[in-house]
Parts: sequence; C-alpha cells; structure tokens
Amino acid sequence: MLPEALICLLNVALAFAQTQQALPLNALASFTPSNTPKPPVLSLPTSSNLSVTVALCSSGNNPRFFVTNSSDAIPGSSGGKSVFEITLKDGYGNWTGPFRDGGVLAIEDVGQSSFELGVSEQGPIHEILPNLPLLGDTTSNQALLFSPAFAISQNDKPTYPNYTLPPANASLPEPPSDIPNFTLFVSPTSSLTPLPQSGCMLSSQNSTGTVVNQSLWLKDKQGWRTQWLLEALTPATNYTAYVVKDRTKVSGPINFVTKSATFACPLVFGLPYCPNVAYTVPLPPPTGAGSNTYTAANIPAEITTPLLSYLTNFTTSLTSFACGRDWYSPLVGCDDCQREYRRWLCSITFTRCGEPSPANPDSFTRSLPAPTATGLSALQPKDKNNPTAPQKVFSALIPQASDISKARSPNLPAMGSQYSMLLPCIEICTAVDRACPSLVGFTCPTVQFNAAASYGVGYTDSADGDEGQGVTGGPQDRWGNIWCNG
Repeated sequence: MLPEALICLLNVALAFAQTQQALPLNALASFTPSNTPKPPVLSLPTSSNLSVTVALCSSGNNPRFFVTNSSDAIPGSSGGKSVFEITLKDGYGNWTGPFRDGGVLAIEDVGQSSFELGVSEQGPIHEILPNLPLLGDTTSNQALLFSPAFAISQNDKPTYPNYTLPPANASLPEPPSDIPNFTLFVSPTSSLTPLPQSGCMLSSQNSTGTVVNQSLWLKDKQGWRTQWLLEALTPATNYTAYVVKDRTKVSGPINFVTKSATFACPLVFGLPYCPNVAYTVPLPPPTGAGSNTYTAANIPAEITTPLLSYLTNFTTSLTSFACGRDWYSPLVGCDDCQREYRRWLCSITFTRCGEPSPANPDSFTRSLPAPTATGLSALQPKDKNNPTAPQKVFSALIPQASDISKARSPNLPAMGSQYSMLLPCIEICTAVDRACPSLVGFTCPTVQFNAAASYGVGYTDSADGDEGQGVTGGPQDRWGNIWCNG
C-alpha cells in the first residue's frame, strides 16, 4: 500500500492536471496578460508527431517556453527528464517531437507578454518562410513589390498534332482558386526598432505608405504572386519590407531604396503580353488625371504595336520548325523558346531606368562601353594605387542624354530629360539561345568580344558561363542592390 503522503501528492498532481487548459490540435491560440493561465501551464494533445510553435506578439519581456512529453510533470528551467526549452529567435520558436501520452507546456517570466501558440500535426503553424518577397522597382515616392510565388501556372505543353503557341497579345491565365492571405508591412529602416519578427507583431504595427493597387500577377515561370503598388514614400530613403502569409508565416525582410527626388522615369507594369516588365522605363509622364504609372490601359500604341508584330512574326517562323511530332531537344520545346524570346523582346523594348545607390554613388559605369568592349563588366578595374584592395561590384548603369533612348529601343518616345539606363543581364539573351532551335539563328554577343557593350555580364553566371557563379549570383539581392535588368 502506498504511503499516505505520496497518495496526497498524486491526488494533487492529478487534480492540477485536470484543471490545465488544453491547447487545441491543429489550431492557433492567442494569449494576452488578461487571459494567460495562472500558473501558465497548458496541456498538449496526444500525437505521434506534434509541432509546437511560439510567436511573441509584444516586445519588452523575454518569456521562456518549456515542453515535456510526460503528462504528469511540470517542465521548467530546473530541467528534468524529457524537458525541452523552445528556443526563440526573432520572436519565433518551434519544437517538434512525439507526444504519445500527451504533454505539458509551461511558461516562465511571462510578465506582460502577449504571444501565440500553435499546435499542429501538419507542420509548424508559425514559420519563417524560406522564399523572400521580390522588389520590382521604385521611383522617388513609389515601390512595386511582390509576395513570394505561391502557385505554379499549370499550363499544358502543346502536343502534336494540335501544336499551337500563345498569341503575341497574350492574356493571363485564370488565377488559382486557393489564394493565400498576404499582408505587406513596410517601414523606414532607420525607424525600425528591434521587434519580434512574427506575424502577429508585424500585423500590429503601422505600415508606411499607401497601397493603391493590389492584384495577382504571373510575373515569371516561378508562379503566381500578389503584387502591390505602394505610394506616399519619401525620396532617397531606405525601407524594410516583410510579407505575412495567413497571419502566422513571415517572409522577409528585404530592403529597398527609393530614388532621388529628381528621378523622372515612371513605373511600367501590368502588361499581360510582357509579364516580366515591372520597373521604371524612360518615358514621358503619363497623361490623364490621376495617372502616374503606365499599364496596359495607357501604354502608347507606338510601343506595343511593333512589339506584338515582332512576336507574331517570330512565332510564325518558329512553328515552321520541329515543334510537334519531331523535337529538336529532349529538354525544351517551341513553347519554351517563345516564352524566353518574349521575355528578351520585352526587356529590350522596355529599356529600364536606374540610379546609383546614394550610399555608393560611384558604383556604376560612367560611359558607354565601346562596341569592342571585352571582359567582365560586373567588376570595376583594380585600383592601381592600391593593388591589394578587392575589386568592387558596380551596377550595369550607363548615363544617357535625353535624346538617346532610341539608341536602345527605337520605339520609345523621347524621354525629354537625362536618365541612366540599366542594361539587361546577358542571361536573358542566352536563355533564348538555349531554348530555341539552332536554325532560328538567334545568337548573343560573346563575353570574349562585345557582350559588355550591350548587356550586364558576369553577375548571375561567370564570365565562362558557369551557372550561378557570377560575382553576385543574381540580378538583384535582398538588400536593394539591382545589378542588371534580369
């Protein structure tokens, strides 16, 4: 027979366990100082594999969270068998493991903290997403931003004998029905205090700027994104942006810088036949009341008519090759060729504007390279006075006079003021070369001779063409640097 004292302790423990608040399975529970249990101990459901996530919704306090998969013990900082602390980083923590007999979660140093707890058998409810938001471009007071891609466009590849390609004036396909709830959060980087980077914390803050357009956009083959046009920003200011998915999953941060107050190029976006165009273009200011950007509704016909004609003619020529019963490649087809040609043609037609970073105003090409320019255009020449100093990366920016826009894109009307042209990345050209039949005759300038005269070379791929081995590894990065138009 058990001693009377032990029986009393067991009865007390059993009674305490029965009064613990249970966390719901596959659901989110929110706690504030007014509804946090006292003592802050909660029971966990039975599961062979359970993810317990924590998200801090307030700053100041530093609570600690402990779990155990023993239902008759109270976990804490004193440790013990099968006691684990959920380590927090940036206000977020996760612990996944078996709870075959249930378990207990206890909180120490709660103070006046607000937090969320997620318990799920389907993976973490709270999460830092691996894919980042995407910056389209900025003007002096606008920014075009995209969420991470969330759904691949399910377009069936054309097959013989019904081998048809999309028309030149293509429209976007139907968007997916299951669309995540994305929320954009933007703040001047200088005023962003150290806060928990959780969805509930970011959602409680005031976002800078005004969202004047939010839509779905299929920008590239990575898939559908939510697109935001943000206005009422401050010129020459560094901003930080996050995107929160379904309130609990955070993507970011990324940084971007608005252009100077004298920057004149307007944004061009929302062109279904050129879905990759989402940046500033050297065009005169849009006409019409309240219009300060170009979209498919007001883009000049003298630009689009030749573009669509070129693409129509190319498509007609392309379908005369082995696109149906016979294939010219086991890896790509004529639909891939047309898609990459469209991307290249749009990038060439819509010249991209740029501006040196205010923090590094000398980090760009100061003069147009000669037609015979050679070498790696992504790197500045070594400093002769300091030969041991590392070479610096500069953007493929070339200053342009107000009447030289036709030198790159003959269909663009005169800009009317000076601007800097951001050259396309050479990979936009080589992607067409790889995807199209050799008999099409599409070729790109070579790095050994004159590629650097008209393309940004050496950023994504190396000078020898090694994929992803360039000096930056991509056309832009998460810190707001844009090296070439990719």
